[in-house]
Amino acid sequence: MALRPADPLSRGKCEVIVAADNAGGLTVNLDDKSLFLDAMEDVKPLKNCADSQWIKPQKEHIVAKPDLLQLDNFLTTDFLEIVPLGTQLEYKREGLQNGVLDKLRQGKYSQQASLNLLRQPVERCRQLLFAYIMQAKQDGLRNLLIVHGKGREDKSHPNVVRSFLARWLVEFDEVQAFCVAMPHHGGSGACYVALKKSEQAKLETWEKHAKRSR
Repeated sequence: MALRPADPLSRGKCEVIVAADNAGGLTVNLDDKSLFLDAMEDVKPLKNCADSQWIKPQKEHIVAKPDLLQLDNFLTTDFLEIVPLGTQLEYKREGLQNGVLDKLRQGKYSQQASLNLLRQPVERCRQLLFAYIMQAKQDGLRNLLIVHGKGREDKSHPNVVRSFLARWLVEFDEVQAFCVAMPHHGGSGACYVALKKSEQAKLETWEKHAKRSR
């Protein structure tokens, strides 16, 4: 589905597709449905959350509230430079060890939450991504999966969303790295995202080391 470059945010209304539940009545093509089912294979859905899915935590997490979308969303809406289909998404923040990116590429980090952006308008993707990362930060999550879909042309809608993701993700201070997902998580139609360790998590790690050294 092509998007006009002059106005990348003017998409028609689409219903969100969640974990193969086509409750909104939208017909899903087989490629999108297969991609999403593959990506969701080992992710458990969170009840009462239509857009993102959290793996069942050890302690209760607070589901993102609707007003979270109304915060000052700093993600850019400027003119987009399309990322060619042949260029893989990959980013590592300066100072991050290469080994972290290597493990991320290999899918060695357990995915704690997943966001489905299939067939969503660009502006809706922008809002969902902002709320998703903010909620993950609040919950102390570090390893995420985002399903954006696969396009057959550079200007196809899935590739436009993918190109915006490449720009948006680096605008979050919390994002350390991201890369293409493994085939069983969606391959080139999805990406892994690694977030910084929260201050609370750093404190807990320090306390553990302090106890061991006593």
